[in-house]
Amino acid sequence: MFGLEAKELKILKKLSSPKKIQDFLDNLPANFEKGGETIMSPRRVLRAKKGHCLEGALLAGAALWISGEPALLMDFRSRTDDEDHVVALYKKNDFWGAISKTNRSILRFRDPIYRTIRELALSYFHEYFMFENGRKTLVSYSKPFNLKRIGKKWLTDEKDLWYISDALDKMTHFPLVPKKNKKFIRGASLVEIKAAKLTQWKKNDSRT
Repeated sequence: MFGLEAKELKILKKLSSPKKIQDFLDNLPANFEKGGETIMSPRRVLRAKKGHCLEGALLAGAALWISGEPALLMDFRSRTDDEDHVVALYKKNDFWGAISKTNRSILRFRDPIYRTIRELALSYFHEYFMFENGRKTLVSYSKPFNLKRIGKKWLTDEKDLWYISDALDKMTHFPLVPKKNKKFIRGASLVEIKAAKLTQWKKNDSRT
């Protein structure tokens, strides 16, 4: 099934709800890419026992697909001096939520309480800022990217999935901040910055 081995399929089948998927990702060590940049397939993530945001989103998409749900991703685009972020989307009773792999206390799981994708994306805006000066950097969000449309090879590919990153980047993105209101955006406070710096996994951990 999906080209996955029995042991891989067993793990992913157990992740039968967004909450279970998120719990799994929270306990998965962060991938700091110590040997170079990667975009590992779900198979490689399970083997390496670590992952970064896009790798976590792909594993979440795989688990959702196996559970009979849509396998959707949403890409967040930031200013050029900050990093983008990717989450997996899910829906319950017509309300959207998100599954997110992150090492910090921010940009995490979202409960299914958002009526639209835009509402969901807006919930991340306040948390998306530079630690150096508190400047908020989230610029836009993409429409949902359906992983099912690109086949199944990405689930087990031994090569890095750069083509998925490229596809996400080429998706239509929608701006979050009205141009007339950019000048009114307040930066994050010192206490917010301090709280955001809290991390779950350390780079000197042999598991990361």
